[in-house]
Amino acid sequence: MAKSMEQLMEVIDRIPNESAKPGEYILPELMAIAVAHEVRNDDIVFAGTGLPMVGIMAANFTNAPKATLIYESGICDGKTMHVPMSVCDQRAANQSSTLGGLVDTFGYYLQQGFVTLGFLGGAAIDKYGGVNVTSIGDYYKPSHRFTGSGGNADIGTMAKRVAYIILQEKRRFLERNDYTTTPGWWCWDHKTKEWKPKREVWKNTPFADCGPSAVVTNMGVYRFDKNGIIYLETYHPGVTVEKVKEGCGFELNVSKVKGETTHPTYRELFVLREFVDPELIFLPQKTEYPAAIQAIIDK
Repeated sequence: MAKSMEQLMEVIDRIPNESAKPGEYILPELMAIAVAHEVRNDDIVFAGTGLPMVGIMAANFTNAPKATLIYESGICDGKTMHVPMSVCDQRAANQSSTLGGLVDTFGYYLQQGFVTLGFLGGAAIDKYGGVNVTSIGDYYKPSHRFTGSGGNADIGTMAKRVAYIILQEKRRFLERNDYTTTPGWWCWDHKTKEWKPKREVWKNTPFADCGPSAVVTNMGVYRFDKNGIIYLETYHPGVTVEKVKEGCGFELNVSKVKGETTHPTYRELFVLREFVDPELIFLPQKTEYPAAIQAIIDK
């Protein structure tokens, strides 16, 4: 017999908060939970469409229940039970504090410095955290044109911290992007016509210290050192450091590797599957629970 949402809510605390084993979850679930771990309980989070939404919703159910979620469509502090299909989906407005518009989310929350964490995606990223969602090749005659910033540049430069979710391939992890939509820790100085550290170019502005803090890919989790250069922190289960390096178009710093990415717990997987994305809008499939966990759910 299918359980109601209220009955499922009562099950959450009974699910063991123990790490699941390889094969008991899929890679997108691991990535979503890794992103969820970036959220602090007092964060004001500006999230983009896709796995970023899955991650922040999972965090609201687990490690950051008091974090406030903002969608660029104008929805602020919604208590969504199932992940919206997009930032405009009105399911995100459930029990929200305010329903505004782009002027509110960008002009008030973001540009006034209230957003502490941005959740974004990207087509390509360079070793300084600069992201490209615009074009590949010459800008005026590109080999491929993407959809454009869509708020990526605004959020990526004005949120206090930014976490990116990006598919890792050698052509997507670059020394320098063909086109930089969203500057990372190094940006172009139009006065001197050269690349410089962001803190130097944006000195004495409120956004000099705003920038990428983490990148989650299908291979691992990355951070940035004091010079604004990316390094590998953890590699996902089943992936080796050498395999990660093969997926980079530059010499990756692996000297700070801590080991494998933390496996999602059974409780986190339960939240993802039953509350965040039960309709499989962004998660591609639902993996069966181990018999002992399923027995707890069915009880």
